[in-house]
Amino acid sequence: MIKVTLKDGGIKEIEKGATILDVAKAIHHGLAKEAVAGRVDGKVQGLNFKLEEDCELEILKFEDEAGNRTFRHTTSHILAQAVKRLFPEAKLGIGPAIDNGFYYDFDLEHRFTDEDLANLEKEMAKIVQADYPLERFELPRQEALKLVEERQEPYKVELINDLPEDAVISFYKEGDFTDLCAGPHMPSTGAVKAVKLMSVAGAYWRGSEKNKMLQRIYGTSFPKQKMLDEYLEKLEEAKKRDHRKI
Repeated sequence: MIKVTLKDGGIKEIEKGATILDVAKAIHHGLAKEAVAGRVDGKVQGLNFKLEEDCELEILKFEDEAGNRTFRHTTSHILAQAVKRLFPEAKLGIGPAIDNGFYYDFDLEHRFTDEDLANLEKEMAKIVQADYPLERFELPRQEALKLVEERQEPYKVELINDLPEDAVISFYKEGDFTDLCAGPHMPSTGAVKAVKLMSVAGAYWRGSEKNKMLQRIYGTSFPKQKMLDEYLEKLEEAKKRDHRKI
């Protein structure tokens, strides 16, 4: 058994190798339903992270910034999977969580339209419905390079080549899609109940004007449709109040 010290100072004794989600379930089933990640000894980890020794643990919900970012980072992977399904020739850039949402950069000759965004939302809904587990795996550098080269992902090759020699190179697989990523992520795609793709903009690869201009799709996501509806309503109200509009 190991001792887990919770945020409120309480101590939970659990089996060695239990996951963060197991601890959340042991505290309260309601907490387990709302949990999106955990902070273990100060580092954010996915709910499937196994606890192997005594530690401090904070269960993170969507309302917590780090939980929010874990949730939306997972949504960016769902978007990338949808894009690769509808536009297999697209090359993947990066897809982080940001304030109020997420984005993902793509290298694609076709210019994304509003109709494309609507179709991508539908494809993302299918991926959410399928509830694919997000499975993390690590590869040695040469095997990692081989994987992304075989998939013809030049931007991922560049990212791996720029990693320090001793870096842990990890990937996340969900269904028919695999992406280079440090994580953490939600345990499965099914948690992302509400998604809205907001806009497309140009963005230089890695922020340098010397690099190619990619297409950046911005979006936002929530664990409940009601939360998304309220967010979009607030945006509309803000637009109406914007007196700078002519």
